Amino acid sequence: MSALPPKHARVVIVGGGVIGCSVAYHLAKIGWRDIVLLERKRVTSGTTWHAAGLIAQLRASQNMTRLAKYSQELYGALEAETGIATGFRRCGSITVALTEDRREEILRQASMARLYGVEVEPITPDEIGARYPHLNLDGVKAGVWLPKDGQGDPSNIALALARGAKQRGAAIFENVEVTAMPRNGLRVTGVDWRAGDATGHIAADAVVNCAGMWGRALGRMAGVNVPLQACEHFYVVTDAIPGLGQLPVLRVPDECAYYKEDAGKILLGAFEPVAKPWGMDGIPADFEFDQLPEDFDHFEGILDTACARMPMLAEAGIQSFFNGPESFTPDDSYLLGLAPEMDNVWVAAGFNSIGIQSAGGAGMALAAWMDSGEKPFDLGDVDIARMQPFQGNRRYLMDRATEALGLLYADHYPYRQKATARGVRRSPVHAQQAKLGAVFGELAGWERANWFADPGQERTYRHGWGRQNWHDNAAAEHAAIRHGVGLYDMSSFGKIAVTGPDAEAFLNRACGNDVAVPPGRLVYTQMLNTRGGIEADVTVARLAEDQFLVVTPAATPLADQTRLRRLVGDARVTLTDMTSAEAALAVMGPRARELMALISPDDFSNDAFPFGAVRQVELGLGLARAHRVSYVGELGWELYISADMAAHAFDVLCDAGAGLGLKHVGLHAVDSLRMEKGFRHFGHDITSEDHVIEAGLGFAVKTAKPDFIGRDAVLRKRDAGLERRLVQFRLADPAPMLFHAEPILRDRAIVGQITSGAYGHHLGAALGMGYVPCRGETAAELLASTYEVEIAGRRVRAEASLKPFYDPGSDRMRG
Repeated sequence: MSALPPKHARVVIVGGGVIGCSVAYHLAKIGWRDIVLLERKRVTSGTTWHAAGLIAQLRASQNMTRLAKYSQELYGALEAETGIATGFRRCGSITVALTEDRREEILRQASMARLYGVEVEPITPDEIGARYPHLNLDGVKAGVWLPKDGQGDPSNIALALARGAKQRGAAIFENVEVTAMPRNGLRVTGVDWRAGDATGHIAADAVVNCAGMWGRALGRMAGVNVPLQACEHFYVVTDAIPGLGQLPVLRVPDECAYYKEDAGKILLGAFEPVAKPWGMDGIPADFEFDQLPEDFDHFEGILDTACARMPMLAEAGIQSFFNGPESFTPDDSYLLGLAPEMDNVWVAAGFNSIGIQSAGGAGMALAAWMDSGEKPFDLGDVDIARMQPFQGNRRYLMDRATEALGLLYADHYPYRQKATARGVRRSPVHAQQAKLGAVFGELAGWERANWFADPGQERTYRHGWGRQNWHDNAAAEHAAIRHGVGLYDMSSFGKIAVTGPDAEAFLNRACGNDVAVPPGRLVYTQMLNTRGGIEADVTVARLAEDQFLVVTPAATPLADQTRLRRLVGDARVTLTDMTSAEAALAVMGPRARELMALISPDDFSNDAFPFGAVRQVELGLGLARAHRVSYVGELGWELYISADMAAHAFDVLCDAGAGLGLKHVGLHAVDSLRMEKGFRHFGHDITSEDHVIEAGLGFAVKTAKPDFIGRDAVLRKRDAGLERRLVQFRLADPAPMLFHAEPILRDRAIVGQITSGAYGHHLGAALGMGYVPCRGETAAELLASTYEVEIAGRRVRAEASLKPFYDPGSDRMRG
């Protein structure tokens, strides 16, 4: 090491794997100076050096695909820029299906690929054999061919990024270990380091945690939660096979295997269903370019199956049996962005064995985010703010990691539920719902009743691509709310108390709608970014002059409260997470008023308790706060009850509702109900990338009030006109199902994707939403076209509407 680290840096990046090198490269490329990267050993020495180097284009969402495609383009150009060969070549890839369910999945993926501009071709077994003649085609039902997928040299990609960063002024120091991150309030002041016998401190404006499998421990050093867990990842490399020639990457997910040809050898890797977590007690201090002990017994079944699938493997010698660690997150999506706990600690870690294909795009996106202070586009899939504090628990991570690795190659069914690390967070009425037949799913650790089984019915999910095994249950629950009365639990929804003398002014700056309503009223609103994109979708109830309650989706309370906290400045407000303090039970349906009259002496008439009102009421022997609002398009109330009284309130509702035919309703039915009403779902239909006006939510924005975030962008959009509109679709054929990301065709040309889909039980067909370009068009012109939705290669006619298909005037929920 020729020099010691400097005393000050604009940013310190910790970790010299491919991710850290990419962040350094991209920050330098956009003009940042005083960039310092610290690597505890040598660049690439953690997990980058032993990565398989597969570089695919297609990911699960449009923006993740955008980032993967960017990585490919970058790696193809780095050699000319830096003089280091990345080994990148477009060899193409084939994914094969051995079951009908997998065939459906890969054909849906092919439809999605076309939508995202990825070249793709569904191919028959014979065509698979022509492209990969060594493959045993027994049981192969179908495949997809992506000609522009590729592979590269992981170490050289990282080294090229490092050189590119240094050429632009970044400083990279090897064999320098970060030992501490001193803090002042919600900011780290820099990093302490050790290099041999030398020690020092770098004062820094920002720190980026790119420490890979060390990321969790480094996060703790900075007071930041980085939930990831290392797992053992296995592959074998054969001896050279004479005459092998170049081959595409081959994936056989039904056998948990992938195959890569490199220099006349075959690398066989696997994502086995039950993984082996590693490093639970910490990673050895001297770990560098290390392998883990072989475990041939663990890999033997995969290898035996692979030899049957690729008979030449049985004849080839094994040059190496490799076992090395990779880091995995609880939901198999990586962690990117500004950590919620601190205001200048950023994270790019936990890449779930796709670090090479993700690194270029992830580094570009994070650099743009750090530079502007706002996400460059929707990064909700990977935003670290989605992670809950408890998910850093070591036992939780170990248990979930046994499943997470295998899910990469498992069937990606809609509604698929995680099986491990369950039961962490439970509603106060969880046990009562379980006795009534609830079948629970999990979101952000919450166990939530998704549907209710009939007496004697199996209480489990049987996943598939058609109508689910709970379809009829959800239909009955749906009908109860449309025609009678239903009860569902929404205790998992976030509840943030905003109190203080400046609470009204503060929320009016943060929100698009006007929260200056009298106490006892609520408003529906969004929090916007400066581009008019939607950062949060909430209701705000004014409980008193200086007291508000912000109700958020169950997945976003931490992100929403963090956003509010960062906006506080000098405002005299206090933010308090009330999520676990109150249960929330929704009573919905045309007979909801009858039920409320049976359990409370308060007046629930439309005159006394109009839509949008908030009142404290008596409920049974206790108290509740009733909000007159609806996410299902029917008359009803959300009842907020202190956790200690929730079980009593539930019993009272059940007893009184028995004579009215009260039905317990799960959240799958709620989703189909909101789809019929055209209500948006945050994270799917509305994101930080979607303009609030184009999302059809202009009614919830009041530009007459000054100085709220996004106001100028709203005014500009209203002046310039819409580029696209969120449209609702109903399939003409009642049989197919819509879930998410199916292509929308307008006059036979792909123009967008389904942002969310569900079956509309009252309307008798699958429903979807999606954005359609409309520049310079009237609503009538937009709707005059012919629309179809592509489902696994089949195009299905769809009716388009800008108004809800169900009760477009909202008369039922306001009546």
